[in-house]
Amino acid sequence: MAIKFQYNKTSLNNLNKQLKMRKNALPTLKNKESALRLEVRKAKEYAEKLIEDLDAALKKYDYLASLWNEFEPGLIAITDVDLVTVKVAGVKTPDLKEIHYQINDFNAFAKPAWYADGVAILKELSRLGIESEVYKEKARILDFNRKKTTQKVNLYEKVQIPGYQEAIRKIKRYMEDEENLSKAASKIVKSRHAIEEEEEEQNNGR
Repeated sequence: MAIKFQYNKTSLNNLNKQLKMRKNALPTLKNKESALRLEVRKAKEYAEKLIEDLDAALKKYDYLASLWNEFEPGLIAITDVDLVTVKVAGVKTPDLKEIHYQINDFNAFAKPAWYADGVAILKELSRLGIESEVYKEKARILDFNRKKTTQKVNLYEKVQIPGYQEAIRKIKRYMEDEENLSKAASKIVKSRHAIEEEEEEQNNGR
């Protein structure tokens, strides 16, 4: 990235401010990047755990598979899912708050004894499935922000900070050269003026 600047003190002061701002921000950005990396891993691992729990629950209730046909279609349905926003490492992410079900009335005396348990099992299975999806989305959002933060760290560390430092060096070198030339020119002028005065004194003395 080419840093635009002019060879003067105002430009030098502005570049120093920009450089200082980026140097001060870099440690915070690196800490955020590390925190996000950790949270991404935690969210992915928890999503995987929920999927494993779901698989384990399905196997656990496999013996009931032949009985599901006795379930009335539409006995239980998900009507809504409440999510809340939770900040993780400064990033807004979803969290599961509550799942709303609609359970149609049934005559417990006319149905098998396991019927009520079946409703509870379906609730458990649906919760595991929905929560795993929420955590997958949480991991995706966190990873997206982690990548953006990594890009900013690389931009500051590898492009902008070295660019500002190089621009500052060029301006300082230019200003030093200009000052040296000015001093040299001043010496020449003084020397020439001294010679002229000396010659004038000699001419007046004749």
